[in-house]
Amino acid sequence: MANIVDELTTIGELDRALAESTGRPLLLFKHSLTCPISARGFQQFESYLEQPDPNVIYRLIVVQNARSISNEAAARLGVKHETPQAILVRNGNPVWHASHMDITSEAIEEAIAAGRNG
Repeated sequence: MANIVDELTTIGELDRALAESTGRPLLLFKHSLTCPISARGFQQFESYLEQPDPNVIYRLIVVQNARSISNEAAARLGVKHETPQAILVRNGNPVWHASHMDITSEAIEEAIAAGRNG
């Protein structure tokens, strides 16, 4: 997973990821290291990443490591912060998001497939 998912730790990295979403979809995944539900969502994210779409940018926000980045992403995208949370972004705007038990590898796959056409 380390080869395709970069962890965001600065506002500059968030800026670049959102800017890159004008050319390719961006999937942001917010994760809490201390929440069992987040651990389950992260497992679903990892399961999806076994066969990722190579045309998608994948970025991770670990809330304990980057609370300000997580809050900034929520503010910029207008998506209330939750963990775990998956947000698909195109052209700097959220086109799909899910949290908690709604995050499944299948839901991520379907959202990305729909996002390719959106």
